[in-house]
Amino acid sequence: MDQVIESTNLAALSDEELDVLERQIAGKYMGKVPWGAVMWGIGNCLIFIALFPLVLSGLVPLWAGFIVATLNVILAYLPSHEAQHNIIAGRGKPLRWLNELVGHMSVIPMVYPYRILRATHMEHHKHTNDPEKDCDIDLHARSQADFFRKALINRQPASTRNGAYGNSLERTGQSHLMLDALLLNAAYLIFMFSMAWSGYALEMALLWWLPKMIGETYISYYLAWAPHYPGNEQGRYRDTRAFKSRFGNLVSMGMQFHIIHHLYPRIPLSLTPAAYRELRPILKQRGCELGGL
Repeated sequence: MDQVIESTNLAALSDEELDVLERQIAGKYMGKVPWGAVMWGIGNCLIFIALFPLVLSGLVPLWAGFIVATLNVILAYLPSHEAQHNIIAGRGKPLRWLNELVGHMSVIPMVYPYRILRATHMEHHKHTNDPEKDCDIDLHARSQADFFRKALINRQPASTRNGAYGNSLERTGQSHLMLDALLLNAAYLIFMFSMAWSGYALEMALLWWLPKMIGETYISYYLAWAPHYPGNEQGRYRDTRAFKSRFGNLVSMGMQFHIIHHLYPRIPLSLTPAAYRELRPILKQRGCELGGL
């Protein structure tokens, strides 16, 4: 297929012909079970849970537990993201149970309900950069510095960010899912206060509360701000971009190629770099923002 693109004058193709070629290429990367993401999501959550007895028993020092817990939170979202898009297994498929298990389990360190994340994320895809309907619009910012300033503001009780997902669920008739958030956060608070009451307030702060704060900001930066900046355009080929991170694709959580995800959400995260490289001439012809990649 690479040779086909190289030998094809893309500018001479009609939009319909370009669509066919683009979809042929994208199709090669879909329909594959991302076993790496499955092991990642379940393993990351189990490591996070194991930190508590390991630290409380003195087998792992608290400072090391804090570092590992922060990494656990940072790494928690993406396996669930695969499940949200039914990449592991769609409805009615034999491995559907595994798709849902990864979806629910992987985001436990973040204290986020999987069903709410899935419902609101679908709305983000439908209405990317729409100031009224994109439930992640509050994460947009004019610059990196402005992003971190807004990240602090968004943690304040009066911030509009706090009600963004709830408003999205209400608008789409899915407000019943808020019960998931109520139950999960109640369990988190009970555990938090139980730890503090038992004399482990510092351990709770450094193993969950602070890693959660740091991890959420990291995730928001790379998954929401960076791939959508400046976030003022809408449309299939204009609402997100490719970008070159100074820290590489691993540290940026694969989001350098986020444009592929928005175009073809069923392509597993691990395959988006290869899909991007093959689709790049077409994306360039489409006028996409490729950020020097």
